[in-house]
Amino acid sequence: MNGIEIFGIIGFALASYSVIANDAIQTLGTFIRSNERKPWWMLWLFIAGILVAVLAYGWATQGSDVAFGRLETIPFPDGGIRWYHILPPLVLILLTRLTIPVSTTFLVLTMFALTGGKATEGVLSKMLLKSALGYVVAFAVGIVIYAVIARTYERWVDSTKASAPSTFWYTMQWATTAFLWTQWLMQDLANIFVFLPRDTVVGADGGVSTVIAGSTVVLGGALTVGLLAYTLYRRGGHIQEIVNNKTNTEDPRVGALVNVLFGVILFIFKEMSNIPMSTTWVFLGLIAGRELAVSYIVGLRDRAEAMADVTKDAGRLLFGLAVSVALAFFIPWIATGVMPTF
Repeated sequence: MNGIEIFGIIGFALASYSVIANDAIQTLGTFIRSNERKPWWMLWLFIAGILVAVLAYGWATQGSDVAFGRLETIPFPDGGIRWYHILPPLVLILLTRLTIPVSTTFLVLTMFALTGGKATEGVLSKMLLKSALGYVVAFAVGIVIYAVIARTYERWVDSTKASAPSTFWYTMQWATTAFLWTQWLMQDLANIFVFLPRDTVVGADGGVSTVIAGSTVVLGGALTVGLLAYTLYRRGGHIQEIVNNKTNTEDPRVGALVNVLFGVILFIFKEMSNIPMSTTWVFLGLIAGRELAVSYIVGLRDRAEAMADVTKDAGRLLFGLAVSVALAFFIPWIATGVMPTF
């Protein structure tokens, strides 16, 4: 095993942990929050089972592509994984410990997009445009939907939160979490499997597809399942505070609705194109719209406090983007002397 292969394995392991740890607030945040009394291993078996099912489905139905087409514009580097490719997941671990939600797509994939030469030229700008559109759409959905239901649904949840919700609502939250987790995996598995060897195949019609070996998927999936257990054992870790600070997120009735809206938005953008996008931007856009609606329309939270919270989250996104581009632009330039191409 040469040094380049070792860097690929290290990068995959770091990405598996850091991507899931940072993005747990999106897909699993409300699920973890409202199931605090259940044993962590029960949550893990549920979430890990879905992960295995999605990997099996992707490999069996997508032409051995468990990244669901998201790596078609970012082929495996010709020279293999270099030391600088593993810096983004290392930085992501640090940012996660500092409770900073950042776009793992930008932080991890930008390095590959800017060092892939002609094959990936222009991908970064497309990723940025799609992610920005995702934030705007999600924010608008959050504002409009919660403006309509805030005086009824959200007020009902708030006024009855002292009593335990019925089993029906917990069932709904688990079901909607399964839907959302599936959509997220189809978007963000690319951020993890980008480190592992794969082949780019051009079909007779000129279409490009990605092929990942079955043994690679099995070993990669096993490692990811194990690291997912650690994340759930820690109940989401430091980054979970982002969800805990939002209004009534411990209630499964809140989580179920957020899951449906977030999952549907991800599904729509997934079907639009295979260009990777930031699911973190979509999630924080949706949550921002909700927080402003429930604070300004119903008064479930102090308006100034809600605005400060939303602004803080947006600032973290921009900070993460700046770090991503800086890492991907300057580190390879220093290491190779070649200026990356946007």
